[in-house]
Amino acid sequence: MANERPAQQSDIKLLISKGLEQGYLTFAEVNDHLPDDIVDAEQIEDIIGMINGMGIEVHEVAPDAETLLLAGNSTGNREVDDTAAEEAAAALTLDTEGGRTTDPVRMYMREMGTVELLTREGEIAIAKRIEEGLGQVQAFL
Repeated sequence: MANERPAQQSDIKLLISKGLEQGYLTFAEVNDHLPDDIVDAEQIEDIIGMINGMGIEVHEVAPDAETLLLAGNSTGNREVDDTAAEEAAAALTLDTEGGRTTDPVRMYMREMGTVELLTREGEIAIAKRIEEGLGQVQAFL
């Protein structure tokens, strides 16, 4: 595993350099450069948050030139900060070592833990809609 770390760090460093250079990354680019043992959605969100914190926007698809100009991102005008890229790469490789699982049930439960629960008001609103629907069904029958 010690031999994989420098390769992972250099991949992530290249990804961050590319993001700093062009001002954005796509989710596909981030996913392609992540180590294979990162499968938890929470970890991926943390990584994307770290990338966003470096001033690199992560998009679903690559934005067109007009969108970049409107957002104020000019490609090529950002300096590549090697130390920041190295620190981020080191942090990401350290984060991949602890507590990973490929068990689908555990992965599902972790993913469900990231979903917001209903508030009391939300539950009441849904219960009222259900009761109204049941009343309409009974009235129809």
